[in-house]
Amino acid sequence: MGEAAEISPREAEVLELVGDHLSNAEIGARLYISVRTVETHVSSLLRKLDVPDRRALARCATRRTRPDQQRPAPALPLRLTSFIGRQSERAALATMLKEHRQVTAVGPGGVGKTRLALAVAADAADEFADGVWFVDLVPVADPGMIATAVAEALGLGEQLGHDMAGSVATALADRHALLVLDNCEQVVDGAALFLERLLAACPQVRVLVTSRSRLMVPFERVYPVPSLSLSLSFSPSSADYGEGGDDGDDSRDRHDSKGTVAGGSDAVALFIDRATSVGRPLDPAQYEQVAEICARLDGMALAIELAAARYATLGLDGITAALAHPLRMLTGGSRAQDRHRSVRAALDWSHNLLEPADRALLRRVSVFVTPFTAQAAAEVTRLDAATVVDGLARLAEQSLLAVTFAPDGTRYRALETLRQYGADRLTEAGELHDTQARHLHWCLARSAELVEPRADWRARFDRAADELRAALAWAESRTEQRADAYRLARAMAELAFTRHLIAESQQRYEQAAALATNPADAAAMFRHAAAVAACRLHGDDMHRLNLAAADVARGAGYTVAAARDLAAAASNAYRFSSKFVTPLRPEEADALIAEARELAGTDPSARAAVALAEAGRTLTHAIGTTHTHSTGASIGTGTGTTDASDGATHTAGSSSGSPGSPGSPAVQEAIASAERAVELAHLEKDPLAESAALDTLAGALSWAGDAFAAAATARRRVELLVTVPDGSDAPYSPYGPAGTHELIEALGEATEAALGVGDLPGARQWARRLAEHPQLAEVGHRATGWLLVADTLAGDAEQALTAGLRFRDAWQRAGSPARAVLGPPAAAMATIHGLRDDQEARRDWSALLAQVDPSPWNTHGYGAVFDALLMLHQGRPEAALERTAPEPGQVRQWTTWIWLHWYVALRAEASVLAGAPDAAARLAKARTAVAGNPVATALVERAAALLDADTERLIATASAFDAAGCRYQSARTLTLAGGDHAARGARALTDLGLAPMTTP
Repeated sequence: MGEAAEISPREAEVLELVGDHLSNAEIGARLYISVRTVETHVSSLLRKLDVPDRRALARCATRRTRPDQQRPAPALPLRLTSFIGRQSERAALATMLKEHRQVTAVGPGGVGKTRLALAVAADAADEFADGVWFVDLVPVADPGMIATAVAEALGLGEQLGHDMAGSVATALADRHALLVLDNCEQVVDGAALFLERLLAACPQVRVLVTSRSRLMVPFERVYPVPSLSLSLSFSPSSADYGEGGDDGDDSRDRHDSKGTVAGGSDAVALFIDRATSVGRPLDPAQYEQVAEICARLDGMALAIELAAARYATLGLDGITAALAHPLRMLTGGSRAQDRHRSVRAALDWSHNLLEPADRALLRRVSVFVTPFTAQAAAEVTRLDAATVVDGLARLAEQSLLAVTFAPDGTRYRALETLRQYGADRLTEAGELHDTQARHLHWCLARSAELVEPRADWRARFDRAADELRAALAWAESRTEQRADAYRLARAMAELAFTRHLIAESQQRYEQAAALATNPADAAAMFRHAAAVAACRLHGDDMHRLNLAAADVARGAGYTVAAARDLAAAASNAYRFSSKFVTPLRPEEADALIAEARELAGTDPSARAAVALAEAGRTLTHAIGTTHTHSTGASIGTGTGTTDASDGATHTAGSSSGSPGSPGSPAVQEAIASAERAVELAHLEKDPLAESAALDTLAGALSWAGDAFAAAATARRRVELLVTVPDGSDAPYSPYGPAGTHELIEALGEATEAALGVGDLPGARQWARRLAEHPQLAEVGHRATGWLLVADTLAGDAEQALTAGLRFRDAWQRAGSPARAVLGPPAAAMATIHGLRDDQEARRDWSALLAQVDPSPWNTHGYGAVFDALLMLHQGRPEAALERTAPEPGQVRQWTTWIWLHWYVALRAEASVLAGAPDAAARLAKARTAVAGNPVATALVERAAALLDADTERLIATASAFDAAGCRYQSARTLTLAGGDHAARGARALTDLGLAPMTTP
């Protein structure tokens, strides 16, 4: 590895965070830089340190920043106090974890399950090459959110086309890691389903669960966590404990090397350690009395800690007296129930010793499921700020709250057992509803604050999200809170979408629709949910939700809105067929359009929506299939002829005037129909409707063979969407989920269209905006695909290599999907490595290409173009001619939209350089076919100059290539010219990072 490579200070920061297994988005949030900037740094580090992927980069980071460690530091919570004893339990649980892939540590609240699990996980950290991860499930009330909690702990984002559980499973598929899932009892069923899916997909992942009850699944192995050992066999004067217990020495000095009191009682050792930490060390003569207290508390770790926290103020006699009465009341029940009651008794005792104001504070802050600030506590408890600050400090001193310190301030948190105790007290006091309602209003205020964009937005959302979810879970089932629940569900939907948690966003929009009391609001929420489903590539959900919006609108008498929703359901089925698992049948689409037309009446906006659906149907009938094609984001648009999901070919006829052919009346009718839809949408000043209509029009023009009109239409579409209403540019859409989906589609379409007509600067411009779109931050292979292609065609090897690293890393993290849309970037990378004469890397990328797309588009379309480019560079024109042997008309369905001009021009050049007898005829046909395309025209003119041996004309094409933004072909022109020009061409190729060209 390139360990000696120099890296910049910023790269060093990024490298360290990669070593901590943060995602690019998490790193960006930590360093206050864009995700795109992080990805550039990561790509640079991969190249400088000469490592193949992110996992290797993380290991390299560990060696550089923590040279004494060979494994990532475990992502476990920091212990604020020492871990005492439990040697046999640690050994037994560790052995079980080695033998079984999923182990559940079960026991009552307060027995110490979490601390034991953390100790075992820390001990096992070196055994897991890809890390140990802790996931706190206390805030998770919805079983469906378990995967989201795990993803957040791992720093993962949601992969388009997967739900969150699938994204987690994909990311961990080849990782050797340990997950610790803490406090699963409230989501046992969801945890069982999640783990069954995870462990089946991730053979090297092991899971340690803590729960009050087992998961009840076949693959589970259960370890019952016992209470702390109570045996005490030592002489009070034993030298093991030293003389003069009041000398202030830390109690850990009186433990053996394993952290256990020499006498053998873990319970006593824990009490001594915690009591000493509050400033009053015990005398060895008191250990028997300590043992009696621990026995009364059944060795329950939490109860012992609470009692020890009182030692400084009550002494052992006071603790014994306080515990005696409530413990005498405990009778009957199983041992486990006794343990629960022991903790309850200790909690009751601690609670009764509090001042009334502190009792109120303790029970009211129990509504918080995540760490909270003093200010938040004051707002929710309705106690004055000074009382809250003092009270929280006192509760922390008595071990009733844990304290954490962060750059943004001090936060407090109750352990789950204490939180549940506080909730019980809240109920007994009759304050539960009012306190929960105040908590709900506090959460609504936080959600409103999160709308404001700030550099630390993501971190702020992540801190607040579980609190908002908990408040929503409480409110949604209470009729009197329905209005606020609707507001919070809607806010959560919008925030989750911005945070790129698009599966949750769809869920929250649907939840908001169910909570809405106004039918117009419900229908609007269903429409947003449909748009989010489209962003997730879930066409069936999109269709279902479009129809749900129509049902609500129709039921409320909003016939115009219902007409628009029905028309949208039909037009989306045409535009985005590749997103459907079950395609819409033609008769179903016809029925939707007919009903939409009937409900629309004379309303202009509804008529525009119906016109769009009819245009989609007309184009589909004209070309014999739906008109979806692939874009750089792997999201179908309505402009071409490639199905992004399976690469199926169209069966349109090729003879002029036949159904489906470019010149057929059906195609011309499709163009006219799409133009009418554009006009109606434009008159309505509805940019999203106009964009959708332009998409359909671009598809019709493309199929008609008018690539330049199609490109202009695509450009018009994206320009309509990339400017927010105030006129300022932004890399996102101001129109919500529907606008975001439309914009991503449009950026991909504009990139492809520009490539198709040789507008390399335009293609790179739109591709760069697509790559920087925040919604694609976690799916770099889809975000960067067309940028990589454009950079390769322009000859910018440095940029292509950087994009290629991001592409491959994201593709691997997504589970190495096989999709036709990923073929062109893979082919481009194979070509760029071939141009650099890196044959090993070329073979590697060629293998990846064969994996992602074995379809005819690879064989006859873009694959032939990229292969011909490389063969000509290598001085193998005969091979290039053979690769492009089929006549353009024979491969038109695989070259339409992007590759036709490239194919024709390279085929013509290969025929000249190979000395084909019909080279002149081919040049004449090619000149006509590519007219207007600056790059393809320059390729043809250069071939003609070579055929005529006209050096002056040949050199002139170099300037044409430079003007078209194609530096590679300019350098190649100079090399072909020979003489002094060849030396300049060789230097230009070197400057581009490419190998010298071989002349035929």
